[in-house]
Amino acid sequence: MGFITVENIRVFSHHGCLPEETIIGSNYRVDLKVEADLKKSSFSDKLKDTVDYVMLNAVVVREMKKPSNLLEAVAARIICSVFEACPLVQWASVSVAKINPPLGGDVEKVGVVLEERRS
Repeated sequence: MGFITVENIRVFSHHGCLPEETIIGSNYRVDLKVEADLKKSSFSDKLKDTVDYVMLNAVVVREMKKPSNLLEAVAARIICSVFEACPLVQWASVSVAKINPPLGGDVEKVGVVLEERRS
């Protein structure tokens, strides 16, 4: 088993509970880490034998485009979509962070981290 990471995916999205958050939008950062059996690809050197990180990035970008009230819902959608898109993935962890959230203070970011093992 091994891990593949796609880090600091930067997207502009419209998530939040406040109406202005979904209208104005915000910058987000997403980090994704997946666990899979990488032994075959380690020897074959073939993309078809591994988890394609281009596909992982595309899943994140696609799911971030769908507005949600909570970052938890976005993170859960990302994990579900990763499992659907790649049968090799056995475990996934995703961090979704809103940059400069509207909290009325000097806060760099707020975020959630979800982890799930394929059932």
